[in-house]
Amino acid sequence: MESLRGALILLSVGVLFVTFTLRLRLPPLLAYLAAGILVGPHGLALIPENHQIDVLAELGVVFLMFSIGLEFSLGKLKAMHRLVFGLGGGQVILTLVGTVAVARFFYHQGWREGVAVGAAVAMSSTAIVSKLLSERLELHSDAGRQTMAVLLFQDLAVVPLLITLPALATKTSGLIASLSLAMLQAGLVLVAMIFLGQKLMHRWFDAVVRQRSPELFMLNVLWIVVGLSFLTAAAGLSLALGAFVGGMLISETMYRHQVEADIRPFRDVLLGLFFITLGMQLDLAFVAQSIGSVVIALALLILGKGGVVLLLCATMRNSTDTAVRTAIQLAQGGEFGFVLLTLGLDLHLVPGDVFQVTTAALLLSMFLAPFLIARAGRLGKRLSAKDFAQRAKMVQDVAARAMDVENHVIVCGFGRSGQTIARFLEAEDIPFIALDVDPVCIEQAQKAGERVVFGNADRLEVLMAAGLQRARAVVITYNDLSATEKVLFHTRDARPDMPVVVRSADDSHIDHLKSLGATEVIPEVLEGGLMMAAQTLAELGVPVERAVGQVRAARAERYGKLKSYYRGEKDRMKRLAEEKSVFVVEAGSATVGRALGEVMPAGSPVRVERVKRGEVRIDNPAADLALEGGDVLLLSGPPEALLRLEKQLAAG
Repeated sequence: MESLRGALILLSVGVLFVTFTLRLRLPPLLAYLAAGILVGPHGLALIPENHQIDVLAELGVVFLMFSIGLEFSLGKLKAMHRLVFGLGGGQVILTLVGTVAVARFFYHQGWREGVAVGAAVAMSSTAIVSKLLSERLELHSDAGRQTMAVLLFQDLAVVPLLITLPALATKTSGLIASLSLAMLQAGLVLVAMIFLGQKLMHRWFDAVVRQRSPELFMLNVLWIVVGLSFLTAAAGLSLALGAFVGGMLISETMYRHQVEADIRPFRDVLLGLFFITLGMQLDLAFVAQSIGSVVIALALLILGKGGVVLLLCATMRNSTDTAVRTAIQLAQGGEFGFVLLTLGLDLHLVPGDVFQVTTAALLLSMFLAPFLIARAGRLGKRLSAKDFAQRAKMVQDVAARAMDVENHVIVCGFGRSGQTIARFLEAEDIPFIALDVDPVCIEQAQKAGERVVFGNADRLEVLMAAGLQRARAVVITYNDLSATEKVLFHTRDARPDMPVVVRSADDSHIDHLKSLGATEVIPEVLEGGLMMAAQTLAELGVPVERAVGQVRAARAERYGKLKSYYRGEKDRMKRLAEEKSVFVVEAGSATVGRALGEVMPAGSPVRVERVKRGEVRIDNPAADLALEGGDVLLLSGPPEALLRLEKQLAAG
């Protein structure tokens, strides 16, 4: 009952805190840390420290390393090697050296302790940063690519650091020999596992998949994760190292994405337990007593780490804006920082007071990260206000491309939506100029002869250079609400009469964007839903014309400009819902001799389109037409009404 009570408390607090952070659009990781602080022995003491919980938490780290291994790609590493090993390697090494220097000269700590703490603070949060950059559509910007390259190196650096820290903890005179032996041992184990694994992994998964059992597939994945972790632990290495190798081996197979989807629930829940146990170790009373030290440590972490990245970006000749964005995006603690710091505490490399202060600083930096990254763009532009050369060149390039076009369309964003729009414009011989900030996309488009140029459309001078004053329309395909708002503001300010069509991910911002001046807002969710509905109806046997007509009718209700085209759509749909039927008046029946208006029920939706009498055809017959034996009636109307009328006519 005690174990069940502890599990219930953990789940209850986890659900409550994760719900709260999701409402604030913060990473769930912060919720787990806060939950651990609340229920731990230094908080409300609802849950005492428990070895079983620690084991589950360590499995969370194992699954995290397995996920990192799944995403490890030699091709990706080769393509980004300059940024990964140059910028990423420089950041980790300089942060380590700087932390050792601060620990040595200001806090009189040994260099081993400095390395353990430096390894922890050198890590940044892949979970927080990648999520924020993805939401802000900045993963493919210059700063985004550099940030992800550094994060990739940090993930890779965890492996040698997990080997190095236990060697440092030996505190023997032959440290170099001890470290070399550890590296050699790790190298032999890894080479053996990788060499054998590459030959066996694909064949083994093929054999498992042939059984066509999802349960067996999942058991096999868990067996590989736990088994390889056990092997590396038995060889004197860490559990996480074996999990990383397992993920790396599976990443070379075709089953990588399925495995990643299957283990995600295990990884997220167990990793959540790890962060809860980490929060349980934070002594709030000690932190309150040492608040000065925590604030200093937080300042050193953010400013020192950010300064290192800023310096490296400057040596790589980045613009001030890009350098500042990259520095701020990496100036926080990370998941593996806690892993390495906890390992240092267990190995007695990190004193308890240093652990508490550093943990608090890492935690606070991660709480601040979303707010700092959100303001990184403004700060970067403000600091680079004097960097006119690059901005002037951008405007000049845009103006040169747009110089010989008029009555054109300015397409803001040349992703998939922008490219689709461009195809339609080309088909109608309507000139356009597209603005984008993804150099890879621009290079490919320019090679194909497209009129695409590098430029931020949310800046007025760029829009003016693109010929806003002589353009016919503006199309905004951004998924970034802030950038869309800026483009709308500048366009409406310069050209109040300009038609502006805006793409939106969903329909939650339609009214807001229209209030800012959007002529029409096209929500992708609505369009995708309409096409799926039409396809579903067609697959269920509904005539294609009727299914497409339903889509047209829905669009007629939604888009104002297209209503004139869809005028009468409801009547057309009504006709599509009707069926036709033929009824023959039998000679001698009670219907013979009666007027057509008499035999038709009052208010009936059925119409008599035609009466055929021998060789004579009477279209739209009058109500006083007397029916004769052998008359053939062509009826039109809803199926149920047709059936009822035919029964009535037959009965007379």
